[in-house]
Amino acid sequence: MIHIAICDDEKYMSDHIRTMASDFFNRKNMEITIRQFSCAEELLKYDRQIDILFLDIQMKDINGMEAARKLRERKFKGFLIFITVLREMVFQSFEVQAYDYLVKPVEEKHFEKTMERLYVSMQNASEASLLVQKGYERRIISLEDIIYCEIIDRKIYLNLVSSEVVDYYERIEHLETKLAGVFFRCHRSYLINLKHLKSYKNGIAYMEGGKEIPVSRLRSKEFSGVVLQYMKNF
Repeated sequence: MIHIAICDDEKYMSDHIRTMASDFFNRKNMEITIRQFSCAEELLKYDRQIDILFLDIQMKDINGMEAARKLRERKFKGFLIFITVLREMVFQSFEVQAYDYLVKPVEEKHFEKTMERLYVSMQNASEASLLVQKGYERRIISLEDIIYCEIIDRKIYLNLVSSEVVDYYERIEHLETKLAGVFFRCHRSYLINLKHLKSYKNGIAYMEGGKEIPVSRLRSKEFSGVVLQYMKNF
C-alpha cells in the first residue's frame, strides 16, 4: 500500500492530481490511499505515514516551502513533489530534498513523466527497505532506520532511530535471511544493524541510542570477523 497526500488550497487542482495519481497507480496494479489537505496547517497535524506528497508552494499562512522544511525537520522521508506557478522556486526546492516540481496548470504528459521516474526510484528504494505487514496495514521501513530487531514470544520488534518500536509477527530466521549483509544475528533473540554499532566489548554490542545487546559466546568470534569485514567495505 502506497500512502499519498495532496496539499493544495485549490480544490480543482487537488482533485486533478488525485485523478491522475489514481489512474497511474491503477495501471501499475498498485494499491494506494490518497488523503487531501486544503492547507499546510492540516497537513502538519497529520501524523500518519506519507510515502508521496504533492505540495502546493503558494498557500496562505504557512506556505508549502515552510511546511516542507518543518516536515523534513520531523524526519519525513517520503517523496516530495512541489506544485507551483513559479518556475524560479525550483532552486529553493533543493533545500528540502524535493524529488521534482510540477508547474501549474499541471499537464498530464508532464505528470506521467515525473511519475514514471518516481516509480523506478520507488522500485530501487524497496531493495533497501523492509515491507512490514501488521493485520491489513502494510508499511515500508528503510533498513537504515532500524537499529536492531528483537524477538519476544514469536513477535518481532523493530527498534528505529526515531525511538519508535514497530512490532509484527514473523520468524526471526526469515527476517535474518531478508536482512543478510548489513545485519548480523549476534544472539538468538537479536539482529543488529552494523551501521548503528558504536563499539563491542566483553560480549556486549553497544548500539546507537545507548542500547546494549548481548553477543552469545557461540557467535562472538564470527561477530568480530563480520565487524572487521564491514569496516573494510564501508
